[in-house]
Amino acid sequence: MNEQILTIVVPCYNEEAVLKETVTRLRGVLMHACREQLIAKGSTLLLVDDGSSDHTWEIIEHYIEEYKEVTGLKLSRNFGHQNALIAGMETARPYSDCVITIDADLQDDVNAIKQFLIKYNEGFDIVYGVRDKRETDTFFKRNTARMFYGLMGHLGVKTVPNHADFRLLSRRVLDELIKYQEENIFLRGMIPLLGFKSTKVYYNRAERFAGESKYPLKKMLNFAVDGITSFSIAPIRIVTYLGASIVGIGFLIGVYALIQHFLGHVVTGWTSMILSIWLLGGIQLTAIGVIGEYIGKIFKETKHRPRYIIEKQLVASKNNRFEKQAL
Repeated sequence: MNEQILTIVVPCYNEEAVLKETVTRLRGVLMHACREQLIAKGSTLLLVDDGSSDHTWEIIEHYIEEYKEVTGLKLSRNFGHQNALIAGMETARPYSDCVITIDADLQDDVNAIKQFLIKYNEGFDIVYGVRDKRETDTFFKRNTARMFYGLMGHLGVKTVPNHADFRLLSRRVLDELIKYQEENIFLRGMIPLLGFKSTKVYYNRAERFAGESKYPLKKMLNFAVDGITSFSIAPIRIVTYLGASIVGIGFLIGVYALIQHFLGHVVTGWTSMILSIWLLGGIQLTAIGVIGEYIGKIFKETKHRPRYIIEKQLVASKNNRFEKQAL
């Protein structure tokens, strides 16, 4: 078997409470995969510090010094989870045959990585980790996630339900992914757009090992809005259809009012007037907000600002040895 270089990319934001266990488990997975000849010995674990305010980077530096398999990337500030993933994948691409991304909180089953590699060696370019059960999630989170994936499907956005960012990508998938240069990143929608031969590996989602969730309700809502507006113009079309419907209703009401006027049954009503004003005003503000969301994204894209800035990194040289560099 032709052994391949694997890089496991782990975005980290204030993960000092869980990082020790994360490194221990993922190093174990790497060494076990090497012994089974699923990957080559030069395979590494790349920890991406996304502008943490705790001791995450100091811990990463410690493991870089202690273990040759551990490498690090420090971003100059917090650029967000999706940008941290892109930074790690683009850094790993030149010296990796495949990349696996996984969050640091250990909710995704690291033991599923072996199945990822088996599927990759069978010829699959993309392997999605799909949550078979979400019993550790709250009732609210399970059901809002189901609603989100259902809504994305109805809006025409192709996603893999119950798949987060636990996946394997081959080198040629990475080569195509970096051609997508938009600033508004939604990897769960971008990866299926690439095509290529793909499959799924199912696993049970565990509870967070330690620390606090980095996706509170506000961030989850923002993430959902970004996902929808980055891949579908359906919300604008809905506003258009809604506006046309209101015009039609208004026309019918006008006809009815004229008929009542000629019949002498005109009754002026404060309630109906106020309700109409509030209804139309609310719809107009909603429409302006939806359009503004898209205009805001256009505004960001036209600036062509970098998606991330690397402050420090560990890069691979041609002889597969690693050294620290400060940028």
